[in-house]
Order: sequence, then C-alpha cells, then structure tokens
Amino acid sequence: MSGIMDYFGAIPDPRIERKKLHKLYDIIFITITAAICGIENWEDVEEFGEIRYDWLKTVLELPNGIPSHDTFNRVFSLIDPKALEQCFTQWVQSVAQITKGQVISIDGKRLCNSGEDGSKSIIHMVSAWSNVNNMVLAQYKVNDKSNEITAIPALLQMLHIEGCLITIDAMGCQKNIAEQIIEQGGDYILAVKDNQKHLHDDIKDAFADGKILRQDVMFNTGHGRIEKRVCSIIEDTDWICKCKDWKGLKTLIRIESERTQKATSETEQHIRYYISSKKADAKTFNHAVREHWGIENKLHWVLDVAFGEDKSTKRAGNAAENFSFITKVALNLIKKHDDRRGVKKLSVNTKRKKASWDKDYLLTVLAHAMQF
Repeated sequence: MSGIMDYFGAIPDPRIERKKLHKLYDIIFITITAAICGIENWEDVEEFGEIRYDWLKTVLELPNGIPSHDTFNRVFSLIDPKALEQCFTQWVQSVAQITKGQVISIDGKRLCNSGEDGSKSIIHMVSAWSNVNNMVLAQYKVNDKSNEITAIPALLQMLHIEGCLITIDAMGCQKNIAEQIIEQGGDYILAVKDNQKHLHDDIKDAFADGKILRQDVMFNTGHGRIEKRVCSIIEDTDWICKCKDWKGLKTLIRIESERTQKATSETEQHIRYYISSKKADAKTFNHAVREHWGIENKLHWVLDVAFGEDKSTKRAGNAAENFSFITKVALNLIKKHDDRRGVKKLSVNTKRKKASWDKDYLLTVLAHAMQF
C-alpha cells in the first residue's frame, strides 16, 4: 500500500523558488502529525515541531529546522485546494474498501469561523462518509453564493459508487442528483421534505391510503434513551405524480421514530419520508437510513467537539479549506487505528492524547497509511 505522502508529496509548491527555505513535503507532514496530536493553530504547530524536532529529524530532512507559524500559515493559504482535494481522494481510494451494497452518506457542514467581516464567505464543505470503512471518502467545497445542490453532483463524480447505496438529506432530493446516481451505477435513498412539496404530499397520501407492503421494527438503547424505529415501504410508485421524472424510483419509505428518555419517560415522535431506487425489504431500508446518521455522529460531531473545527479562525487565503483536508486526513488515520480496551474502542480524543504523549504510539497511528 502506498503511503499518504506518496500522494501529498506530489502537490505543486506554490512558493517562489528563492523563498523555499523548507520543503513542502516537510511542512505537510508536520501539519498532519500535529493535527493527529490535537494541535489546532499554526503557533502550536510550530511549537509541536520544535518539541518533536529530534523525532521528526529521523523521518524528514528539515534542511533549515522547523518552519515558523507564519510559514505554515502562508504555505497553506497558497496551496491550491483542488490539488489537495485530488491527492486526498486518491489516497482514500487506495485504502478504503468499497463493496457492493455499501452505504455512502453525503451531507454538508459549515466552517463557522471561516468568514471574515462580510468580505469572505463562510466555507461550506460537502463530505461523503462510509460507515463500513469509518472514513471520509471525499469532500468538496460549495461555491460562494451557491448551495449543496450544486456541490453534490461534483462530489459524486469524485466517487466510485457502482453497486453502492447513496443516502442524502432533503437538500439533495433533486431529480438531476437521482439521475446522476443511477447513471454512475449506484442506488439512492433521498430524504423528502417540503422543499419537494408535491412529492412530499404524494408520499404522505400513499401511506395514508395505500397498502403498506412490508414493515420492520428496530429498537436501540443508549445515551439514557430507548428508540423505536418502524420502517414501512410501498413499491407502488404510481402514487407519485410524474414518478418517471425520478429516475429509477422503486420504493417509498416511511420511518416512524419514537424516542423515550429513561430518566423522565418523556417521549418524542417523528415521521420522515424517503424515496429510493432500490427494491429491498424494510429491514434493509431501516438500517440504511439509520446508518446515514453516522456522518453526523462520527464525522461532523467529532470535527466540532474533538477537532474544534467550528472554533478555528484560519482565514488567510485557502488556509481554512486546506486545513479542513488535513483534519480529515488526521481523523481517517485515527479512526483506522484499532485501539481497544477489551471490546471497547478508545475515543478519538483519547487516541489523540496518547499520540501527543507517546512517539511510538504516534508512529503506530501513522503507520496505517505512511510508509517510511
């Protein structure tokens, strides 16, 4: 397996030749390593490099020592995000195992502090997540003055989705997106809300008046609550006005969830609707819809809580967007490192602390994707 730096080492260096005191390879490697260890700003990246200088010198050339925090900031503000995006995606494709029937979830997230006094828009990234691989597969920046509807097709083109089941929230419930997924050889489950009002009303009518084909009931416990999820499906798509406009449409889905707090016995109920190009049993859809929330719980929540992404104030040039890729690299490497206490997996936070404390442990995290 190729190391990650075989990919990232090929990124074009944006600097003027006479100003290249430090190798781009070294700058990127130190930043990835620092991100694994919980470092979230350029000053601390420099400090990390100084403290770990002797160890870094065993794997890097460092012809002029550790770069300053200004150098890290300047270089990452200049690197072409498209080049970094391409390298990231190629690396993930070399290590992820994508198999037929696997669920790939797509959703967007804003980097809340990336804007700048109205002169620079807040960066919005759309990511593809695989629960099976426990990895970010790819990400794509939403263009300024646009939204996820335009970014999702571009993200899909970056992925090999043949035989996979693509889950997207209501923003991505668009006819052209459904068509693209089918043309790329995948299947879709798209959440339906009032942004597709006629479709939403048709599905509700179908479940109110139509004959439900199959049902599945799932129970989950954890975090002090009990959740019951009832999945019902209908394969008669004639209920949908202009159903042929939704390419490959085969199944209408309703998920009724009931969440009860153990401590108070308070209960919340929700009903959600979906359309799918796949023909399967209700159990398959129940699990696939629940699996979609992995992108919220295992990616977006971790980026905010463990990596402090929403608090980041990197704003110079392309720095915020590029550091977002570095963060995803660090997260993928940490999650791919299987560290357990019995049957319990260590948390991302604990792994990052251990990596910062123990150079040998850091090497075991890096070894999953780097060949020295």
